[in-house]
Amino acid sequence: MADLTQQQWQEELLQDENAVILDVRTEDEAAEGIIPNATVIDIYKPQEFMSTVEALDKTKTFYVYCRSGGRSAQACAIMNQLGFENTKNLLGGFSEWTGEVAN
Repeated sequence: MADLTQQQWQEELLQDENAVILDVRTEDEAAEGIIPNATVIDIYKPQEFMSTVEALDKTKTFYVYCRSGGRSAQACAIMNQLGFENTKNLLGGFSEWTGEVAN
């Protein structure tokens, strides 16, 4: 897992053709807006989170965020234990996001 600043995260994401964006916030939080093209998988629903994550392509690079960076760091750690080699945690999370937002 790599902890990236907002700027590093955006720069790497733009250059990464193998990127998948994961939003691990709750549905209510995601309803306030998400980073474009993100897939929402609520980490507070552990069984759903694990089954969804285990079905993902481990060869991709996963850019993971939550509200402030804590849950996404936890999600990256879980993913790394499951064999995902490329996970990137967004420091500061969505609350500090200055990029584009989708509804």
